[in-house]
Amino acid sequence: MTPDERRASGWLAALFALRMLGLFLILPVFSLHARTLAGGEQLGLVGLAIGIYGLTQAVLQLPYGWASDRYGRKRVIAIGLLVFAAGSFVAAAADSLIGVVLGRALQGAGAISAAITALIADSTRDEVRTKAMAMVGGSIGLSFALSLALAPTLYGWVGMGGLFSFTGALALGGCWVVWKLVPTVPRHPAGAARASWRDVLLHPELMRLSLGVFLLHAVQMAMFVVVPIALVDHAGVPLSQHGWLYIGVVVLSFAVMLPAMLWSERRQRLRPVFLGAVALLAVSEAALAWYWRSPAGLIALLVAFFVSFNLLEANMPSLVSRVAPPAAKGLALGVFNTCQSLGLFAGGLLGGRVAGVWGSAAVFQVCAALALLWLVVAWPMRPPARQRAKAQA
Repeated sequence: MTPDERRASGWLAALFALRMLGLFLILPVFSLHARTLAGGEQLGLVGLAIGIYGLTQAVLQLPYGWASDRYGRKRVIAIGLLVFAAGSFVAAAADSLIGVVLGRALQGAGAISAAITALIADSTRDEVRTKAMAMVGGSIGLSFALSLALAPTLYGWVGMGGLFSFTGALALGGCWVVWKLVPTVPRHPAGAARASWRDVLLHPELMRLSLGVFLLHAVQMAMFVVVPIALVDHAGVPLSQHGWLYIGVVVLSFAVMLPAMLWSERRQRLRPVFLGAVALLAVSEAALAWYWRSPAGLIALLVAFFVSFNLLEANMPSLVSRVAPPAAKGLALGVFNTCQSLGLFAGGLLGGRVAGVWGSAAVFQVCAALALLWLVVAWPMRPPARQRAKAQA
């Protein structure tokens, strides 16, 4: 990658991670904090508060992407960050669960994921775009890991209102990053105007990846409706110590995941590693349904979950950029990010409803079924051919 490509990809991946950190930061603590709010005894409403931003993101992802084509990527990204900051401050001031739901919905209305990935596509050549998109995928996994590690400690220091205010401040800082540190590039690559919706929506591999990212994030959000409670009530880990637990779990999962990811790229074994990660996701969720009350079982299976989650999250945006028609990469990434947002919303809502009616074990059983469905759908996948690097002019 050229210095400009590295700079653009690095800062945009960091910006993506910053925003996702703000969205994920409440996951380890919110289901416990909700007990202190009016309406917090309703687990369905708790799940809605966790996942509602995914719905507003899904609705607005494509309009933001279209606006970035018309009015400029950086302008739209900055506006989205301001909307996200406003939602953070609304949630910080809320004294009821309904108020948090409204703030989270406004956070999600800053739906800039497609605009960021489109700007990365504008900023990189075809032969290095896979690396750039993998940086974005890795940034999502890293932000999720950091949110799990930092949230309990930060919550103990500043409370839930402070967490939301912190994420709002991060978003405002992101506006400065956009205008001062991200290089300016053309609004869209040549030929993007001729991109066909049909080429994207009916592309078999893109359909599998879009369904996959929906299911992955639905599982993630659903299980974290009940995991923090299980750690406190059954593993005997006080909330103040969750950060240390998550740090150990995440570091161990990355130590296992990174060699597998690098080996799959170097040896061109992407398909078996990808399918193996989906299978591991299904097995870990099924086992959690049986062992979520066991401290050792719960922690070991959280490691397995994070191995699969981080491996899949790092690879999927790269795969979309590699299999999408050349003139429709931005559109394909917009559809992909919309499906991701829908998964976040559906998972939070599903986890709350299932836990409220059938209990925590049923949440893990449903997650296992979703992962098995993904494995069946993904099984016929064909890994993209490695592109030859073009000679630089």
